[in-house]
Parts: sequence; C-alpha cells; structure tokens
Amino acid sequence: MKRASRILAATVALSALSGLAFASGGKDMKKGEALFKQHCASCHADGGNIVNPQKTIGKEALKAHGITDWKGIVKTMRNPGPGMTKFDTKTVPDKDAKKIAEYILKTFK
Repeated sequence: MKRASRILAATVALSALSGLAFASGGKDMKKGEALFKQHCASCHADGGNIVNPQKTIGKEALKAHGITDWKGIVKTMRNPGPGMTKFDTKTVPDKDAKKIAEYILKTFK
C-alpha cells in the first residue's frame, strides 16, 4: 500500500511539473507570436513572403535554404539577403530573436 501511494504521489508530482513546463512554453510561444507580429508579419504574413514569394518561412522552404533550426533563422535575421530588413541585437535582442524563430518553426509547416 505504501508503495502504491509513493507511485501515485510521484506521478502527481511529475504531472504538475510537466504542466508547468508546458505553461512556460505556451508563454514563450505567445511572446514569440507577439514579437513576430511586431517585427515580421508585415512581410511574412501567414508564413509567406511579399518581397520574394520564393522564400517563404515554412519549415520545408527554410530547410531547402539550409535553415533547419532556430539558430539559422536568427542568423538570417541578423544578416539577411536583399529585400529583408536587418534585425540587429539592439532592435531584437537574442532572447527575443530566439522566441521569434521558435514560433516560426512551430507555426509555419
């Protein structure tokens, strides 16, 4: 009986911790979405690209251009090609740039 109680208590504790982790991730996603809307959505609405329609920001399109993780997106934000605004660390701090990049990867398939 004691063993079953311990297992139940451990299960409840793990569930609570995973719920907190999920809530934190949700908060970061909301922040990433807000930052995306502020800095990126005017050109990349719905994952598209109004300047260069061949360079959308969907996961597969990014992969085709060698961008496979958040670091690649931030690198492009910092040193973009022609037609894209350069977002330096003063304009978009690294922490915020990462949130934007993670939002992009999770949102645009």
